[in-house]
Order: sequence, then C-alpha cells, then structure tokens
Amino acid sequence: MPDGSSLPAPFSVTPAALAQVAEIAVAQGRPDAGLRLGVEAGGCSGFQYKFDLVDAPEPDDLVVEGRVFIDPVSLDLLRGAELHWADELIGAHFVVRNPVAVSGCGCGVSFSVG
Repeated sequence: MPDGSSLPAPFSVTPAALAQVAEIAVAQGRPDAGLRLGVEAGGCSGFQYKFDLVDAPEPDDLVVEGRVFIDPVSLDLLRGAELHWADELIGAHFVVRNPVAVSGCGCGVSFSVG
C-alpha cells in the first residue's frame, strides 16, 4: 500500500499446527494429504469449524503453507485468523484464533459473528 502499511495475511498457520497436519497425514497413510478447514452453519453459536483430511485442494481454495486448504466462502469468516495446535492436559486439538468471531462455545468448535 502507498502509505507503507500492509494488509494482514488472509489466514496463517502456526508451526505446531503445520507439524500436526503432517503427523496426522502420515499416521493415516497419506503423507501428502492436507487439512481442509471450513465453516458451516450449525453448532451452538451459529457457525462451526469443520476439519477434514483431503488429498488435494480444490482449484479455488486458498492454500496455506502447502498443507491447509480453505474454500472462498469459509475464508470470508476466517479472514485474519490463525490455526494453532494446542496440546494441553485437557486434550490436544486444533484451535482457530478468529478475529471475526465475537463469541464462541466452551468446546471451541462453534462461534458467532457480529
């Protein structure tokens, strides 16, 4: 941009999440597979995240770090978000740190927008 500012990345993936996607793909016998992250209507807060292991991105997907695929419709609700892998005492899971979400449920899978 002319004023020296830059737009935020449309979506980012932490090194821990990227490593976990690779580990899951290998464990499933599909070492080149990636993670499709989507958003669909549902859950207790209005929208929910959906995770799938897929062999290749769709032609119009945003491909992040070569391993995470997001469709254009979902990207509207994920813009500026970050995928992280949390390995905690209560369990290990993917976490979406989403600036578009104004609230979420306790499980961290569903969210609402303002």
